[in-house]
Amino acid sequence: MGGKGGSTGLKRKPAPRFWPIHRKEFMWVVKPSPGPHSLENCLPLTIILRDILGFAKTRKEAKTIVSQGKVYVDGKVRREDNFPVGLMDVVSIPDINKFFRIVTSSKGLILCSISKEESDFKLCRIEDKKIVKNKNMQLNLHDGSNILIKINDPENPREDTYRTLDTVKVSLPEREVLDEVRMKENNFAIITSGKNIGKYGKIIEIEETEGKKRRNFLVTIEDERENRCKTILNFVFAIGETKSLISLPEAVQVV
Repeated sequence: MGGKGGSTGLKRKPAPRFWPIHRKEFMWVVKPSPGPHSLENCLPLTIILRDILGFAKTRKEAKTIVSQGKVYVDGKVRREDNFPVGLMDVVSIPDINKFFRIVTSSKGLILCSISKEESDFKLCRIEDKKIVKNKNMQLNLHDGSNILIKINDPENPREDTYRTLDTVKVSLPEREVLDEVRMKENNFAIITSGKNIGKYGKIIEIEETEGKKRRNFLVTIEDERENRCKTILNFVFAIGETKSLISLPEAVQVV
């Protein structure tokens, strides 16, 4: 007998805590489809349209809106109401001139309203990079996508200026690299996990420790009020140099 495969249902009680849903009113909730983000780090489009924005009262209404091609994620039409939307993804509804970016808060992922101009790009963290065929370089990004960087001279790869954990500014929907933000001191960053999730500010210090993996280096972040907090480098997402490249809610500053 063949394997049954994964469950297609999700009960409300074990759903991620940051989903703004009633836990006891109903038993079931929409389960995100397999995609660029894991269950614990995403918001399905139905939750966004029905429970956060209030554009639909039921899942059926949310399905109708999505199936009509009215919702864009990162510049592409998404017609599945259970499509997973995660960190830094841009959700656009052009018919009503509404644009949002997914960012972190103290409770988890939230929608942050942005301008139409800001919806033309997103920030992606480089999780890994490798050399592929024709000796070109492939950047593996945090949202599951890849970007190919052409190397003109493999013996002298001047184009190889990228490091893991750095951030690239990517155009939408073309997905071309517009700019790069280094993971270094004095740059701006937001914390994406851990007990300080959602806090952001300037990177004051990166404590490099011999024998410790770079992702586990301690990082100190300070906000405009000179309040500081510490986390590890793996939980930090660089968002700008002299200032943040994206809009962020004031309520999630370091306190």
